[in-house]
Amino acid sequence: MLNGVTKLNLDAKGRLAIPSRYRERLMDDCAGHLIVTLDTEKHMVIYPYNEWKEVEAKLVKLSSVNKAAVRIKRLYLGHATDCDMDKNGRINLPPYLRGKTGLDKQIVLVGIGNKFEVWDEDSWTREWENEEELELSEELESLSL
Repeated sequence: MLNGVTKLNLDAKGRLAIPSRYRERLMDDCAGHLIVTLDTEKHMVIYPYNEWKEVEAKLVKLSSVNKAAVRIKRLYLGHATDCDMDKNGRINLPPYLRGKTGLDKQIVLVGIGNKFEVWDEDSWTREWENEEELELSEELESLSL
């Protein structure tokens, strides 16, 4: 599982150094092969390749005539980019995707189980300063942690 929040800096070439606590697991699970794409909330997501294949299979099955489904497919599949970790555990975040998400230097990497979210640090801070109460679905209301 990929869990935790880590503040990081991108280097001058737009590379993200995957925290060392995840590197060995990612090398074992997917040989360091990752997929970077956009998410609906204006940030990037990074999937280990094996996890991405499951997501991709679900997305491909979505309707090609439902406008919302087509938009989701374009967002996730259309922006999906293969990235391999180098020997130092870094991946190059594509410039186009960095521009779409406002990533510059200071970022936040958030492990949420099967993937990472990559946020601009200011956007992440605003997300958590928003005191708006969450409306929970019935499924989430019954979740006991």
